[in-house]
Amino acid sequence: MREIRSTEVNKLKNPSIIDVRETDEVLTGKIPGSINIPLSILEYNMQDLDKSIEYIIVCHSGARSSLATRFLSSHGYNVINMAGGMLDWKGKVV
Repeated sequence: MREIRSTEVNKLKNPSIIDVRETDEVLTGKIPGSINIPLSILEYNMQDLDKSIEYIIVCHSGARSSLATRFLSSHGYNVINMAGGMLDWKGKVV
């Protein structure tokens, strides 16, 4: 599984980020431009994702995003887990 640190993500221009936290968790703040697809419904919404795009997967601590990254990768998606999750994020939140 590929991983990226939050400091590296913060330096990227226009990354495609999927936040797999539950909707109520995202209300506390999310990375600008990220889309929320909770892990609990990811399997049912993955067909809406483009396999040619590289997605960075994020959650609260990195555990759920690790599961989501492995799952999506096994289905042919180009994904990277953001290690440490939002706990390590030092960038802007909305």
